[in-house]
Amino acid sequence: MTPAEHPNRLVLRGICKRYPTVVANHEVDLTVRVGEIHALLGENGAGKSTLMKIVYGVTRPDAGTIEWEGRRVSIANPADARRLGIGMVFQHFALFETLTVAENIALAMDEPVSPAQIAPRIVSVSQRYGLPIDPNRQVHSMSVGERQRVEIVRCLLQNPRLLIMDEPTSVLTPQAVLTLFETLRRLASEGISILYISHKLDEIRALCDTATVLRGGRLSGTVVPREHSNDSLARLMIGRDLAACTLTPQVPGDVGLELCDYSLPSADPFGTNLDSVCLQVRQGEIVGIAGVSGNGQKELAAAISGETLAPHAGWLRIRGQSADALSPTQRRALGFTFVPEERLGRGAVPDMTLADNVLLTGAAAGMVRRGFIQRDAARGFARQVIADYNVKCNNETALAQGLSGGNLQKFIVGREIALAPKVMLVSQPTWGVDVGAAQLIRQALITLRDQGVALLVISEELDELFLICDRIAVLSQGRLSACHARDTLTVEQVGILMAGGSTQGNAHSEPVVLND
Repeated sequence: MTPAEHPNRLVLRGICKRYPTVVANHEVDLTVRVGEIHALLGENGAGKSTLMKIVYGVTRPDAGTIEWEGRRVSIANPADARRLGIGMVFQHFALFETLTVAENIALAMDEPVSPAQIAPRIVSVSQRYGLPIDPNRQVHSMSVGERQRVEIVRCLLQNPRLLIMDEPTSVLTPQAVLTLFETLRRLASEGISILYISHKLDEIRALCDTATVLRGGRLSGTVVPREHSNDSLARLMIGRDLAACTLTPQVPGDVGLELCDYSLPSADPFGTNLDSVCLQVRQGEIVGIAGVSGNGQKELAAAISGETLAPHAGWLRIRGQSADALSPTQRRALGFTFVPEERLGRGAVPDMTLADNVLLTGAAAGMVRRGFIQRDAARGFARQVIADYNVKCNNETALAQGLSGGNLQKFIVGREIALAPKVMLVSQPTWGVDVGAAQLIRQALITLRDQGVALLVISEELDELFLICDRIAVLSQGRLSACHARDTLTVEQVGILMAGGSTQGNAHSEPVVLND
């Protein structure tokens, strides 16, 4: 049987990878067949990323074997992987915004090629797979969904036989997700195998033929996703049933956060200007802001948190007090806390311990007295957050950069909640977080809301917003739509607004009428 005729594209047997403090993979088996869409599921820290690094040649296994199309291979580096026919679309795009599509793709190719030479191939491949791209367009002018097309086309130009996709829908509108699924099914029908990593169980069940589930670095099971419910898949991943989030109706109180006609040009030349944003968040409610990444979310978060100061008074109020000229520390003194989108670098300092990281925002909570750091208080605070939010780490002396993304997110959210906020802004609360951790974070936010806290949640996860929010608005091209009660909207309607549809408006405008 020739490699092209072999039914199995990739077979991993007994893969082991150990680090000084953790066993990332322990005797993991994985088989991906030709033309199969194969999901890889697991909690944060379950070993998915390590396994994919081994397949793509970034990491070498300590034990086990890799078979590619029926023959045993050793993958020393990503170039080796690409020569075999393995391509990977990463969750974080690696594109130069000031360059064109063709220039970006030419730089990423293993063999030297000019942008002019590769441009016709880009057009041909993008049209063939329903991923239209102009090779001469500059990346900074493209939406996030369009940038993802660039990354996928870049991989396809290298003629992969196995395509690894890491959280590919985390930044897409519902409509763009459907388009992506059509492309992936077309690729599979042509014999290309796809390894699909996602925490979105609905997507896994709709798209994937098979799923390999990891728990604690070990194989938990291999299943056909469409034959399982979300609950049973989650049980395989975390070893227990998930408690449902409950949002009970309640009458909100006074206005906790208010923006009035907030307009601000972005300091980033490739950023988005805020245009007459109006918003009210009351005590005891969660208001969600939906939108595709790059439509002003970062600028809005910076304006509310105090990283960017308003040029005029009267645009921003926190608990009834003007906050336009207040620093982030002064806003925190009013009872405001903030979970930024970027975990490492903004939410936590990578090479500092968790105990030291709580000092970043909690110094005023009894951890600094008369200018002296109270180490015992900081360590105790960190230990409590670790325990309350089931953060997987050695202890409070662990470095932030040593935690998986989901565990660091739990720690940052837990740290801000433990500071007893009155008003809280949370940006992308469960981005890249497994179902168990996501449920814990969402319920913690709902509990805060029930305690009378005003919460503003910026998220690209529509299902999340519909699950935890009382009201939802959409940010598109720096303009905020009117806020609507969750039960008056559908996911499809919000998706239209996210894509810049004609229903977008401003909170000062007449209420947006959305028809089913």
